[in-house]
Amino acid sequence: MSDRATPRPRMAPDHHAPSECPVCGDHLAVTRLGCGSCGTEVGGIFASCEFCALDAKDLDTLRVFLASRGNMRELERHLGVSYPTARLRFAQLLERLGLSGEPDQPAGMTREQILSEVAAGALTPVEATRLLQQLS
Repeated sequence: MSDRATPRPRMAPDHHAPSECPVCGDHLAVTRLGCGSCGTEVGGIFASCEFCALDAKDLDTLRVFLASRGNMRELERHLGVSYPTARLRFAQLLERLGLSGEPDQPAGMTREQILSEVAAGALTPVEATRLLQQLS
């Protein structure tokens, strides 16, 4: 028999760690890391991953954008939306990452195009309302 402990099976995370405190809404700090194989734990205050708070939809959008080397047309095809809507969604992703000051309004979208995008399901009513207000 070996003196070594049997390694634990690797834990596959099913959920993303929260990034905001459920009590006050402030940013949570990563203070403990653990090894799924041997159980070792390390404590301290660690930098968090800026992409870890993104939901699966945003991570997928980011992966497609990066894999296509920034080709917005590829992102448009992947999302199944119009080019202006793909740009809007990417601008919103950048905003969530803190990489954009003002959301990028798709150039040349008319009132009719916005309403058409809502009818096609490519824009939510909330997004459309914001875009229509910006046209005024």
